Amino acid sequence: MLSNDKPILPLDACYFLTLNTVDKIDVFVRPAYKQVIVEALNYFIQAQGLHVYAWCLMSSHLHLLVRTREGANPAIFERDFKKYTTPEVLKAVEMEMDLRREWMLERFEEYSKSLKRIEKFHLWQNCSSPLRIDHEQPRLLPDRIEHIHENPVREGIVEIPEAYIYSSARDYAGIHGLVNVKVVRQKGLFGVKRISAN
Repeated sequence: MLSNDKPILPLDACYFLTLNTVDKIDVFVRPAYKQVIVEALNYFIQAQGLHVYAWCLMSSHLHLLVRTREGANPAIFERDFKKYTTPEVLKAVEMEMDLRREWMLERFEEYSKSLKRIEKFHLWQNCSSPLRIDHEQPRLLPDRIEHIHENPVREGIVEIPEAYIYSSARDYAGIHGLVNVKVVRQKGLFGVKRISAN
């Protein structure tokens, strides 16, 4: 259903984030590990009021274009998301017969020790440097969405973005994806409008 009467970008903006795994380890190569991220994104959408406009999970990083609920700092979302997903991914790693399991766990533990953290394992790198996108930058939004969706094409995983299931590119191609995103559509040269969530 098209919604042509509400602009996509509220005055409180949205953020482009890239969350990298420790040492850019190719963690997300198994469906069970990827499913943890899908379920976590849907949980944050439903329980925390997160708006996901685009996402793409690659083997060593996650790209997101999100808006947090009113007044919430994106750093708080990032912290909570990492805290929520780390033990879940580690559980999945323990359950899978992954030859790299011990090596990955060792790297996650070493990284945590280097930061002098209480947590035994650290899956994600600390810094993501979120890029703020607001109503004064209407061209930046579609550029970031395209950048996110083109990741698997640039890596040679698929030939077209919507062929990659761990991405919102499918939603933008009219195919219901794995995460309940809010699809953004161009309207004219400078306007951006939204199609309702899946």
